[in-house]
Amino acid sequence: MAGLRWRPRFSAELAQAMIADSPDLVTAKRLLDAAKQGGFHFTRVAPGPDGPLLGVRETLGWRDTLYLAGFGQACTATRARKSYLIIPSGPVITRRINGDAINVLHTVVCEWNP
Repeated sequence: MAGLRWRPRFSAELAQAMIADSPDLVTAKRLLDAAKQGGFHFTRVAPGPDGPLLGVRETLGWRDTLYLAGFGQACTATRARKSYLIIPSGPVITRRINGDAINVLHTVVCEWNP
């Protein structure tokens, strides 16, 4: 018994909480929270905690969609003008952004006023 020492046991939750987020991840989380406060409603379009997110915000004049598939160049956002007329080719998309999550979120949150 003299050779046994007490070692604390770490759970997966505790280990996850101890990992510090990178500055890019913190920025993306804050921009995502700002997008939610700005009227976007997000749904996860694939299973898992890191699955892609689809966000939609509808106002009187605009329908904004936001697709976030991670930090890479797989993120897009579109802004379409809403119209009560039936347009054969679909809604008129006035803005489209492709890029990484931080740039797309920043553009949508800061430049696209609802």
